[in-house]
Amino acid sequence: METPKGKYAWTATVGEKGQIVIPKQARDIFGIKPGDTIIILGDEEHGIAIPPKSALSDIFGKIFD
Repeated sequence: METPKGKYAWTATVGEKGQIVIPKQARDIFGIKPGDTIIILGDEEHGIAIPPKSALSDIFGKIFD
């Protein structure tokens, strides 16, 4: 199966302390560095999403409007 350009899927394992490791390829593509803060969005019907850092200002703007 061929993946559409710009679309990705990875798996991560949750450790005993509830921590996950973001795969290296994902960190490289999205510029996630050690010490960065990320936001995790959750919806009980649709699941969990980790938006890219560039989307954070848009997200906060919508939350606080």
